[in-house]
Amino acid sequence: MTPAARTQAAIELLDAVVASAAAGGAAADTLIARYFSTRRYAGSKDRRAVRELVYAAIRQAGPMPPSGRAAMLALADLDPVLAESFDGSAHGPVPILADEPRAEGGVAPSWLVEALTRSGLTEAQQAALISRAPLDVRVNSLATTREAVLAQWPEANPTPLAPLGLRLPNGTPVEQSDIYRAGLVEVQDEGSQLVGAALAAAPDEWLVDLCAGAGGKTLQLAAAMDNRGALLACDVDRARLQRLLPRAERAGATIIESRLLNPGREVEMLADWAGKADGVLIDAPCSGTGTWRRNPEARWRLSPDRLARLQAMQAQVLDIGAALVKPGGRMIYIVCSLLDVEGTEQVAAFRDRHPRWSVEVLPGAIGAAHGHGRRLDPASHGTDGFFVACLRAPC
Repeated sequence: MTPAARTQAAIELLDAVVASAAAGGAAADTLIARYFSTRRYAGSKDRRAVRELVYAAIRQAGPMPPSGRAAMLALADLDPVLAESFDGSAHGPVPILADEPRAEGGVAPSWLVEALTRSGLTEAQQAALISRAPLDVRVNSLATTREAVLAQWPEANPTPLAPLGLRLPNGTPVEQSDIYRAGLVEVQDEGSQLVGAALAAAPDEWLVDLCAGAGGKTLQLAAAMDNRGALLACDVDRARLQRLLPRAERAGATIIESRLLNPGREVEMLADWAGKADGVLIDAPCSGTGTWRRNPEARWRLSPDRLARLQAMQAQVLDIGAALVKPGGRMIYIVCSLLDVEGTEQVAAFRDRHPRWSVEVLPGAIGAAHGHGRRLDPASHGTDGFFVACLRAPC
């Protein structure tokens, strides 16, 4: 592909990303994979170059752009070489007109910037939310040690904060490596490792991962428990939960029971665990403002109404989780969001509903103190953004 053809391909993909974000459809990664699955003529260098153009344009546009061309023009205004590719050639975009609309820059739509500012994030912290994320993995302690994996993977470096984390060069084909296939590592951001460890899982406990998804933190808990005890992984999303079983088999995690829950019937379907869990981990559905580095178009999908719906879901799962905890047990609440309405304010609202529960101080190794918990952010800690809090049930 010529440079002009790459630019035109990026514009077409950006049109698809904008339309999908507006309709609540597939993510950019999925759209890019679909696009190239029908364009076999594009080589690996072409695919990489187009992908980088698409994500650079997404990161540059704060609010949702009016079109893919508008997003690419905003990027071309900053890059003379890219601007030259608008040459009107057979497979390239038509030449640039001075009065064409450009995508508006910035970190996010203005209402979200205001919400982030109210939540105590500086301009530098906000800007880092759309930087490029590193590639981190967690060493599976059921199978090996970090030192042993480092010896096999010379390009890896220990993560600075998570004791089982490794950081690899971006683009490393982790899932094609023998180390991954042998179950020695799992892809997991360092921040996710830190907040997952906040439950302080121990062997022979009864634990619940209430919003398990595909099971990344479930596997982390199973390893911390040394495959001893009971570990229940739940979710309402069948497709995501089904991904847990093959991952558990590869990791050698044998104590996990998965349970698909029907929305609205969670309490009934978890009745056998009521008041029995030593600990419950709630990685709650959220806006994902802390993971924009990986999914930058997600900031175009969020609206005040959707945020309000997510807050209602967060309150619901907290109440469901509380019913599972035994007297004196603990509950860890996590969101990959930096908005206070999803983090510390949710914890305050929970305590208003459950005044006998208490908030416990988490270890200082997990980010910085913030409200009723602790917070990690890309600028300060080099991780994805998270809020985490520990709640203790009355005895």
